[in-house]
Amino acid sequence: MLRRLFKTSCLLLALAGAQQAWSATPAAESATPASRNPTTGEYLSIASDCVACHTVPGGKPYAGGYGIDSPMGKIWSTNITPSREFGIGAYSLQDFSRAVREGVARDGHRLYPAMPYTAYASMTDQDVEALYHYFMKEVKPMDAPTPKTELPFPFSIRQSMIVWNAVNLSSGPFQADPSKSEQINRGDYLVNTLAHCAACHTPRDFLLAEDAGRALSGGQLGAWFAPNITSDPVAGIGGWSDAELVAYLRTGHVKGKAQAAGPMAEAIEHSLQHLTDPDLHAIVAYLKQTRPVASGEAKPRYAFGGPDDTEARQRGNLVRDLDPGWRVYSATCAACHGARGEGTESYPSLYHNTATGAPDASNLIATVLYGVHRKIDGHEDISMPGFGPQASYTERLSDQQIADVSNYVLAHYGQVGQRVTPQDVALARSGGPEPALIRVTRYALPVGGAVAVLLLIAIVYLVARRRARKKA
Repeated sequence: MLRRLFKTSCLLLALAGAQQAWSATPAAESATPASRNPTTGEYLSIASDCVACHTVPGGKPYAGGYGIDSPMGKIWSTNITPSREFGIGAYSLQDFSRAVREGVARDGHRLYPAMPYTAYASMTDQDVEALYHYFMKEVKPMDAPTPKTELPFPFSIRQSMIVWNAVNLSSGPFQADPSKSEQINRGDYLVNTLAHCAACHTPRDFLLAEDAGRALSGGQLGAWFAPNITSDPVAGIGGWSDAELVAYLRTGHVKGKAQAAGPMAEAIEHSLQHLTDPDLHAIVAYLKQTRPVASGEAKPRYAFGGPDDTEARQRGNLVRDLDPGWRVYSATCAACHGARGEGTESYPSLYHNTATGAPDASNLIATVLYGVHRKIDGHEDISMPGFGPQASYTERLSDQQIADVSNYVLAHYGQVGQRVTPQDVALARSGGPEPALIRVTRYALPVGGAVAVLLLIAIVYLVARRRARKKA
């Protein structure tokens, strides 16, 4: 999923009811590399973005050891190369299927849903087998151990996942809807199974499960916010053309609409850009017919703002120069995004931009903190530096400075009435809003422990008093 905690927006292939039709690959496509042939395990692994979570940046593919920052603590990805000692080399097809679709490892321990097995549960038998053979026969074994995941109590009790899974796992492999077209069925399978788009784009309930009643309507993902991708024309993607959506999935940017950053940029870099055109169009076709989920927004996020008026800027220079946000903007942002926020060939404008026009400033703050990095077709498509914890000392901005520049950008190019506070920035810097379950657990455990101690003291006191009375 976002490669952090639920790293996601990845895709997949091969549909259950239509599997035979899709497997009838034209002769021309049979000559293409396995990575572009939708029936191969390699293509499935790319579409599923397996490499993103199971590979340390710059490390060996699928060797694991990547730390996923979840609300419960750091979860370390496992080695899924065919190493018999450290990976999945001893797994049978049945073992592999159970791990992928049920979240149960070969040794019986329960996986955490940072591994999106709740989505993979509906993967077809054919796809599971294709993936299994790819990992066993085409991936190089890496004999390297990975750190052990050790979450704090009560999340350390893996058996608790039995109950959680009973509520949240699907009943079996995907079944095509005969009332829908083959393209939409394929898009359904791509979006909701291996792609597990809902893992990021669906809000979570108290127990951190996806809220199916608000599917794909947007969800917090650490410091980032995965936006609404339902068919709603204002809150979702209903106002985008099919061509724009395909271009976004392929490249991560559409001028005058949006720029992919954070986990979505990673999903595009490692997975989406490598999918075939029919698969990308299937995803778009499916999303365009999803149930629209409105959020009360007056107009689409990309419709906000415009360039600063030059004359007005000149008249307001004195007032603007006193604005601490302008001082940060002119020193760190204007060189790339322009004095008027108009952008350049390499950097997007700050108006008509979903990050500045969103009703929630999470993505604007996260962009300033962590930057934007995205490779397309093997070269750096955009590389905006972050001004947060990874920046050099001289380039690092304080929480107050990031709040100031965010408010300047919002006032000039986006949601004018929205305000960012240093506390908002500090929250994003610490990993984003904390789920209610984590807050309750943090306070409930100490309170419960204190109550248990008091009860124990009371019991000891009553027993001692009873014994004293007997002696008297």
